[in-house]
Amino acid sequence: MLNLLRAERMKLKRSPVWLAFFLMPILPAVLGTLNYLNNLELLKDEWYSLWTQHTLFTCYFFMPATVGVYCAYIMRIEHQNHNWNKVLSMPYNRADVFLAKLLTVFGVLFFTEAWIGILYVASGYAVGFAQPPLGDLLRWCLLGTLGGGVMAAVQLLISMYMKSFAAAVGVAFAGGLSGLFFLAKNLGHIWPYSLMAYGMNSNAKQQLTGAGYAGFALLAAAYIALATGAGVVLVRRKDIAA
Repeated sequence: MLNLLRAERMKLKRSPVWLAFFLMPILPAVLGTLNYLNNLELLKDEWYSLWTQHTLFTCYFFMPATVGVYCAYIMRIEHQNHNWNKVLSMPYNRADVFLAKLLTVFGVLFFTEAWIGILYVASGYAVGFAQPPLGDLLRWCLLGTLGGGVMAAVQLLISMYMKSFAAAVGVAFAGGLSGLFFLAKNLGHIWPYSLMAYGMNSNAKQQLTGAGYAGFALLAAAYIALATGAGVVLVRRKDIAA
């Protein structure tokens, strides 16, 4: 597994994925801050209001597409030049191949959430706020990572057999939009493409408390387990092409 993780890390080194990593969170941070400044008469809670504006754009538009880019790229390498043949013929457990990719995306997602948090704090200071709610921010970003992990597991599964990079990213973007619909219908806590937004408290009405954390974590873990199990089965059944 460690060798597979190193191999995945090497594939991402100097890859265009890092452009998405740096640039995609900046756009919703700028848009969210401008939206906040243009609605000061309605948004009165400073840091918390700013967070809702940032995550409005982040969770439903930019981050689903970013996760789609991560997953599509890490699978696209195997789709090229018969690389699946090389991977499947290596002396490794085929289940570990999918797990290594998922753990790699999970790691990149964790750092993406950290970058989102940094941009949020910087934006708050830029508009004149004082001490940021660091405890809440840490919780939101960790839960967002877990919810994003659900999206990543599903997108890896999709990208495994969808060879078109653009189509796989398009599915992720559409999933983000569907997440907005399900959250509006108070079903965001059960829809896989809403869980990142739900965990990041993108809507104050969805604030998690008490047992809600355990329920959220269990549901996210169940979705990840199901998608990973399906991915492992598909990798094990995948044939070496001629």
